[in-house]
Amino acid sequence: MNTYFLEFRIKHEYANEKKTELANVVKTAIQAVFPECTLAYSSTENDVIMLFIDSSGTKLLTQLCKNSVLAINIDHHVVESAAFTAKVEELNKHIQESPCYVNLNAVVENVLPPIKRGRDLCVYDNISSGMLIERDYEEKVFDNVSPYQHVKIMRSTQYGGILFLDGDLNLAESDLEYTKAITGYDNEDYHDKTVLILGGGDGGILHHLRDRGPKMITMIDIDQMVIDAAKIHLRGICFDALDSMAGPNYKVIVDDCVVHLEKYVSEGKKFDFIINDLTAIPVSTTPVGDHWDFMRKILKLSMTVLADNGKYYTQGNSQLQPNALAMYEQQLRKLGCPVKFEKKIVCVPSYLENWIFYKIWKDL
Repeated sequence: MNTYFLEFRIKHEYANEKKTELANVVKTAIQAVFPECTLAYSSTENDVIMLFIDSSGTKLLTQLCKNSVLAINIDHHVVESAAFTAKVEELNKHIQESPCYVNLNAVVENVLPPIKRGRDLCVYDNISSGMLIERDYEEKVFDNVSPYQHVKIMRSTQYGGILFLDGDLNLAESDLEYTKAITGYDNEDYHDKTVLILGGGDGGILHHLRDRGPKMITMIDIDQMVIDAAKIHLRGICFDALDSMAGPNYKVIVDDCVVHLEKYVSEGKKFDFIINDLTAIPVSTTPVGDHWDFMRKILKLSMTVLADNGKYYTQGNSQLQPNALAMYEQQLRKLGCPVKFEKKIVCVPSYLENWIFYKIWKDL
């Protein structure tokens, strides 16, 4: 089923004392465009509410909302129909050309694309800025729940395999820009260096760095299910990096990274590079709560095991979340050791928005 959403700003008098006239205008427009629909319910007592329906199950619900907004929701049971979309556009034009409509723009507003409902695959996603987007999914290739999170991988026409963790898009096979950004955009010399990857279960960072001559890469991810799913369904991210849990210059540890960070602190172990691929900066009104506490703990432990001339890389959040980014930068100023940082704005293809990445180092 497809649902079309139309809305119109109505002149004040038609939203109040002339509600009956508004109802007649809308009724005339609907019956002119959809003559097969009959009026099943109508009321102008408090608000203008009308329900039209035809024998095929097509429904048009008209409601006068607050702030003099007229909303028309149209449900159509044909999956794809250019002819029906044209009829919706014709109704949109009828209402906009009526005396009730407040023309706020010189150009006639277009009909929004229909919301697709009742499909085998949910094709909608909310990105961090709150916008609803429609994805071009072909199929769901993996869907399971580990002891830690819900792991799902979708196949997209444009982006390849896309990894979702607890409903949040993590990375797609198209997103090499993400991996390059969180590793320094090839501006760092990893030759003979020690690298610690926190998270990174998709294997992208490990694959990107293991051939750059590092002395040793230690990758710690808590979820074996993510690793196992990635090496089957996300080969465009990890390639063959996860086929073995250890190699000449890398090892993959499946465990809680906090346990190992605390162990490295007690041993006095240091790393030249730490890459935090665990989670984005939390979005909240204040920097409090479990997510912020976890982020601060990781930062503190990481700075302790980072070499004095080392670099710490991490993702931030969307460029459209300036408050969250500002709160994160405040936390950087409260660390036990003074640090400096740089930000880079990167367009990650499947994210459909600019994303902020941080490089942090000790200010000695």
